[in-house]
Amino acid sequence: MDNINLHRYPLSDGWTILAGKSDRDNDMLSTRIARQNDYWFHVKGLSGSHVILHSDMNDTPDQTLLKTAASVAAWHSKARACGRVAVSCVQARYVTKPKTAKPGTVRIRNERVLRVKPALPEIINHT
Repeated sequence: MDNINLHRYPLSDGWTILAGKSDRDNDMLSTRIARQNDYWFHVKGLSGSHVILHSDMNDTPDQTLLKTAASVAAWHSKARACGRVAVSCVQARYVTKPKTAKPGTVRIRNERVLRVKPALPEIINHT
């Protein structure tokens, strides 16, 4: 997987957030890098990065971690300047790429929608 460019946000307890920088990066992140038990995020209805919440320990993330990753997805989208943003969240196992689809295009199942403020991990406040 040469020349993939990702934003990386290491979090506590071994969690990492990865966000694609281009359609090609999003494609690689969602279809080749993400593991089945990782969580996948994308802002609803607008262009933006595909975001993966990953743990080497195969742990289950709590609500705060899910919201943190959703906030990063909102930040790396056209909704960055908005207040609360709807972000799709699914386990990566439910993300598939349709045949012949352009890079970065995916289908998702079992979606959960989180409403969050766009932010990066060091400035997130979920109060």
